[in-house]
Amino acid sequence: MELLGGVTIVLLVCIACLLSFAAWKGRSGKGKMPPGPAPLPILGNLLQVKPSNLAKTLQKLSEEYGPVFTVHLGSDPVVVLHGYDVVKEALIDRADEFAARGHMPIGDRTNNGLGIIFSNNELWLQVRRFSLTTLRNFGMGKRSIEERIQEESDYLLEEINKTKEKIQEEIDQVVGRSRKPCVADRTRMPYTDAVIHEIQRFISLVPLSLPHTVTKDTSFRDYIIPKGTTIFPLLNSVLHDSKEFPNPQEFNPEHFLSKSGTFRKSEFFMPFSAGKRICPGEGLARMEIFLFIVTILQNFTLKSVVNPQELNITPTLSGTSNIPSAYQLCAVPR
Repeated sequence: MELLGGVTIVLLVCIACLLSFAAWKGRSGKGKMPPGPAPLPILGNLLQVKPSNLAKTLQKLSEEYGPVFTVHLGSDPVVVLHGYDVVKEALIDRADEFAARGHMPIGDRTNNGLGIIFSNNELWLQVRRFSLTTLRNFGMGKRSIEERIQEESDYLLEEINKTKEKIQEEIDQVVGRSRKPCVADRTRMPYTDAVIHEIQRFISLVPLSLPHTVTKDTSFRDYIIPKGTTIFPLLNSVLHDSKEFPNPQEFNPEHFLSKSGTFRKSEFFMPFSAGKRICPGEGLARMEIFLFIVTILQNFTLKSVVNPQELNITPTLSGTSNIPSAYQLCAVPR
C-alpha cells in the first residue's frame, strides 16, 4: 500500500509538471504570450526571481528573452516591459489598454483594493478627479503651496541644525542669500535642475512600476496578452537606457544639459511612471524637491563623514522601490 501511495504521488507530480509545461508552451509561441523561462508547477519562476532585488533580476532576464517577456509568479503569468520603446508604447501610446491596476494582495488587505493607487475602472476615475481637484484647491502649481513648501524648508533647516560647489555658485548668482528660493528660479538654474533630474534618474527610486493590467485581450508586438494579465513596466530600464543616457551607470548631470549649457528635457525621464497611471502628485513633488534641495544648499555645505569612495550605494532592498542604506553626513553652515 505504501508503494502504491508513493507511485500515485509521483504520477500526480508528473501530470502536474506536464500540464504546467503544456500551458507554458501554449502561451509562449509566436502570436501568443511573450517568451520567458519555463515555470515550475505551483512555484512558477519564483526560484529564478529574487524578491529582494526584483528589478535587477528581471533586467537580467530581458537580456535573454528581449524587451517583452513573461515570468510566472506562482501560477500567474506576468508580462514584463523592458526599455523605453515598449514602456512608452504601452503606458502612453496605448494607455487605455494598459491603464488598469494589477492585482496586489497588499492593496486588497490594506484597503480592499480602493483608493487612487489600487482602484480601477469608474471608481479610479472618480478618485483621480477628486484627488487632482483637491490638490489644486490645496494650491498645487500655485504660489500658495509654494509658500507652504518654503515654510517646510525652514523646518528642514532647523532639523539639520539640530542633529555642491557648482550648484551653490548658481544658487548664489540667481537667488543670493537674502531671500528664499522660489519655483520661478528654476528656469534660470539649468545646472541645478539638471543635477536634481540626474539624482532621480541615477537612484531610480521606483525601479519597478506598480503592476498594471490589460483591460482586454491585447495584441502587443508579436504577441497576444490575455485580458487581466499583470504587466510589470521596468522604469529603471528607461532611466538607464544607454540610447538616451551614455554610460547610464555613472552620475552625470550633463545627461540633462545641452552643449550650450541649457537644461535639456528627456522623454526617457519617467521617475513618476507615465501615462494615465502617472503619479498624480508629480507636480507637487517636483516643486518640493527643487525648493528643499536649493534651500538646504543655499544655507549649508554637505560633507560625507567618510570617504565618498567607501560608500555603498547598493539598495538594501529593491522591489517596486529602492530602499537605500543609512548614511551620515555633516551639514556645515555657509
